[in-house]
Amino acid sequence: MALYDNPAATYDSGLRYDEVAPPQPKAKRMAQVKLGLKDLNPEQKVALARQIVTAMTGNANFTTPNPTLAAITTAANALETKINAYNSAKAAAEAALADRDASAQALDVLVTQEGAYVQNVSAGDAVKIEGAGMAVRASGTPVGVMPKVLDLAVTEGDFEGTLDAIWKPVRGASSYEVQVSPDPPGAWAPKMTSTKSSATVEGLTSASKLWVRVRAVGAAGPGPWSDPAVKVVP
Repeated sequence: MALYDNPAATYDSGLRYDEVAPPQPKAKRMAQVKLGLKDLNPEQKVALARQIVTAMTGNANFTTPNPTLAAITTAANALETKINAYNSAKAAAEAALADRDASAQALDVLVTQEGAYVQNVSAGDAVKIEGAGMAVRASGTPVGVMPKVLDLAVTEGDFEGTLDAIWKPVRGASSYEVQVSPDPPGAWAPKMTSTKSSATVEGLTSASKLWVRVRAVGAAGPGPWSDPAVKVVP
């Protein structure tokens, strides 16, 4: 082995020149406490506190707990008392709410029956109804004259001799009248009445060119006819 002139001379580490160094120990990663309190509900926090107290009581690794285990136990007992009080109050509130709703329903039944009695005895006299401490229902106001039906479209029906018609609904319309005319349009004839904004016109002559028009009917009577649409009957 090669040495300096002074055999006793060494590096600062105590190793001699050319001597193989022993392996260096790896630093141990420090573990961290995990409590997760923000993810626990009150009952789970009490359980965790009691678990910690049980595990640290008489534990030689932790001889002077800070805060004391007695303090944690006292706080856990206080929280448990509050939890029990809250649960009792919640159960009482739920029972009281159920009782309230049942009483309200019972009163609804009686008042409804009384309303029916007043309606029958008053024969619909508004003054008498109001005299019983009850409001009078507002009567419906007619929409007025129906506007012109728009967007009428006519297509071939699913069967021979039929045409399908569809149009934009009119607010307040109770029904729609449908008329047809041979080509050229002019000899209009009533064909059907529909309560919907569509209709299937039946009983037509196949291969004939037919014109269709529609108008809405309301409380104030019928409105103007739509622009006609034409289609060859299948």
